Amino acid sequence: MLEIQKRIQMGKQGITDGFVEMLKNHFKKSKIIRISVLKSAGHDKEKIKGYSSEILEKLGANYVARVIGFTIVVQKFRKAVR
Repeated sequence: MLEIQKRIQMGKQGITDGFVEMLKNHFKKSKIIRISVLKSAGHDKEKIKGYSSEILEKLGANYVARVIGFTIVVQKFRKAVR
């Protein structure tokens, strides 16, 4: 059974290879992941937008992201979006 949403946190290490692998594993069971950016990772709007584009670049073309406050919402589609 597919979970609708999963919540994870991103800390001061930012986007590492392990973090991307964890995201890919979570996408096997859910369609939407909400990533809360903690203060230690930086609470600057431009930095969070940069994190969002970096995550999309590392995940591939079947994903889309949007930034809401200090949360990045990443959604997976069956077909390439970009």
